Amino acid sequence: MAYSVFLLAFGVACILTPLSGRLAARAGVVDLPRTRHQHERPVPRWGGLALAAGFFVAVAVIYRVAPPDSHQEGLQLQGVLLGGLLAAAFGLLDDWRELPAWPQLLVQFLLALLAIVHTDWLQVFTHPLTGQLVRLPDFLAVPLTVFWVMGMMNTINWLDGLDGLAAGVAAIAALLFAAHSYFVFGQVTVALLALALAAACLGFLPWNFHPARIFMGTTGSAFLGYILATLAILAPAKTATALLVLGIPILDVAWQIMTRLRAGRAPWLGDRGHLHHRLYNLGLGQRTVVLGYYAFCAGFGGLALILPPGIYKVYALGILGMLTLSVLWVVSRPRQPGGLGSGG
Repeated sequence: MAYSVFLLAFGVACILTPLSGRLAARAGVVDLPRTRHQHERPVPRWGGLALAAGFFVAVAVIYRVAPPDSHQEGLQLQGVLLGGLLAAAFGLLDDWRELPAWPQLLVQFLLALLAIVHTDWLQVFTHPLTGQLVRLPDFLAVPLTVFWVMGMMNTINWLDGLDGLAAGVAAIAALLFAAHSYFVFGQVTVALLALALAAACLGFLPWNFHPARIFMGTTGSAFLGYILATLAILAPAKTATALLVLGIPILDVAWQIMTRLRAGRAPWLGDRGHLHHRLYNLGLGQRTVVLGYYAFCAGFGGLALILPPGIYKVYALGILGMLTLSVLWVVSRPRQPGGLGSGG
């Protein structure tokens, strides 16, 4: 069953991606070269349309052969799927019209509320010291979930700065979610959904890897961000997996927000200050930077499956945080003649 789901999502995404590119080109939905972009020619967006299609086609099969085990799981998965569909639909509009920041933030907020209505919220988590489940009161769980969903959607959006980076990291995260859901919690339906998401990302990746022939656009980044955020909530310990896999881009987002605020700039205004941009500016090729991200995300994410529950994952998160912040501090220093600091 797992092989069939994987091949279906992979095949649909792979076949539809070039068709999405042609559709985007005809509609004028193309990314023109700009100062903070790496490509030198117009590249069509709307690749996320094929990515989402591959996922949802596989979902239709999953629901026929492995429906949710309970009404509660069905309600939660309904929130995941409905929100993902709405995120992709809004992304199509944003790619077409290039909307300002406030409609994106508003939609992200509403999608977070949609997740909460379907009980996809960060209310129960595993205490790292005792291993016991801790239930947060609603007045803490609601804002925490809003912060998590909006933060994840913006993380994937900002990660999408080099060819193949966001799709590859999302595929790694989804594969680890699938393994965690199935082997640790026995959540068959959730595991298959995560597997379908990974397969759709991998089917899209051949067209998006450097040199990219199509971008996922907001359609893809909003869809991936919402699905990953909500899938990570569906078991008390998978948020630790998400933090270990996506710790580098999450800390990069926090660093950029603080840097822009200190400079008196709006945090949502894009620039070339992200870690992947700075590494590229140091002379590393796009593929080198992207593959390095893959290795670190997969390595630390794999620790979530290998390490025993409890304090060891906190140690791993601490090490990841210190390493990432140290690299961000070094590459963000003003470049000196003959030195190693980064420009940007």
